[in-house]
Amino acid sequence: MPEQCLFCRMVSGEIPVNKVAETAECLAFRDVHPQAPQHILIIPKQHHSSLNEVLDHAVLGKMTALAAGIAAAEGFATAGYRTVINTNRDGGQTVFHLHMHMLAGRQLHWPPG
Repeated sequence: MPEQCLFCRMVSGEIPVNKVAETAECLAFRDVHPQAPQHILIIPKQHHSSLNEVLDHAVLGKMTALAAGIAAAEGFATAGYRTVINTNRDGGQTVFHLHMHMLAGRQLHWPPG
């Protein structure tokens, strides 16, 4: 884990998070700058700088399975939600540790900005 990676520091417990769920492979927590009433980040515990760096694609399945479980547990699965993975600068990625945004709780429009 890179020492200065914000999300790696969260995984290690060095930086506290508002945890929603956790598995052996992933951590989910509430975004500190929410863009919807429900804005949850799902990250793999193992560091991957971006989607481009993932070699074991099973981690992506584990992230999406956790998202579906959270949606059911939080009560917004039926109403709907959006999952987004931003990749690199032009894709809007600002923290270079793979993460999935999960947004819910309001009508989400397309295309995003």
